[in-house]
Amino acid sequence: MSVHLKTHITAIGPEVAELAEGGVLILFADGAPPELAEVSVLHRAEVGPSDAAPAVGATISIGELTGTITAMGETAWNKVREIGHVVINFNGAPAAERPGEICASAIDGEVLVAALKTDAAITIGS
Repeated sequence: MSVHLKTHITAIGPEVAELAEGGVLILFADGAPPELAEVSVLHRAEVGPSDAAPAVGATISIGELTGTITAMGETAWNKVREIGHVVINFNGAPAAERPGEICASAIDGEVLVAALKTDAAITIGS
């Protein structure tokens, strides 16, 4: 498997669970401003991000939870590379509604919340 990004969760903002129950996950690299950290999963990259964006069909894993990328917004991967930020919407949509969004296969919100643990790995690979 080619790894585009492997990162580890360092902190989980107090408002993350509510968003994740609706299938939305916001990632920000460590050091995000406090107002953004409240709604974000903060992370520290171990591998990547790669220069090339992952393609539709690439795998995204959070701990034991695995999904598939269904759409990639036109600026989403650039934001990952530049500031470690992306919105992942686990809605199974075939097209991203926003340019900075990655869409992935639909996942039950409670299962997503349960996967979000400090030190858990988030991996995007193809």
